[in-house]
Amino acid sequence: LIKLSDEPGCDFGKHVIPYCHEQGERIFAYEFNGYWKDVGTLGSYWEANMELIDIIPEFNLYEEYWKIYTKSDIIPPQYISAGASIERSIIGDGTEIYGQVVNSVIGAGVTVAEGAVVRDSIVMKGSTIGAGCVIDKAIIAEDVTIGEGTQVGVGEFAESKYDKKVYHDTLAVIGERSVVPAGVKIGRNTAISGVTELSDYHDGELASGDYIVKAGGM
Repeated sequence: LIKLSDEPGCDFGKHVIPYCHEQGERIFAYEFNGYWKDVGTLGSYWEANMELIDIIPEFNLYEEYWKIYTKSDIIPPQYISAGASIERSIIGDGTEIYGQVVNSVIGAGVTVAEGAVVRDSIVMKGSTIGAGCVIDKAIIAEDVTIGEGTQVGVGEFAESKYDKKVYHDTLAVIGERSVVPAGVKIGRNTAISGVTELSDYHDGELASGDYIVKAGGM
């Protein structure tokens, strides 16, 4: 790793192992028959999360003989309102659901307000989805706030204007602690980072393939 430290995007499979082989080092393999997935791209990360909610998941979180032990925050249980609707999803502790969640993975402490629809998406810890929002095939990082009536994941795919190597899927991606104002439309294969305002969106829209990066990049 030290020898290859200047190699852009240094990868074990592409760089480290071939280098060791070229240097005549001994290399060993272990045959593993369990679940494994390379989540090095946004698309594969999204797919891995969606696989958790398959009817018969390839990676079963509830496998009796392969338990996962990890630190768990002491927070209240989920609250599902009388008017909420949830279908084939994972809902984290402390989450409040007043709207509709379909085929999604929702982290701890998330709020999905009344009239909001979250579909085929990942919403991470502490984020808030405002009333009347529609979120379709998105990755929303931690502590994000989406204003009321905003639509995320609309229109058709377009090539990324930000980074084609990273953003080459139909996913809309919103970075941690970002703020998206009320009533805007966000296309597919988009990237947002930072506290954004209505004036950042041309005619209230962020077109597919476009981006708004205001804080530290993504």
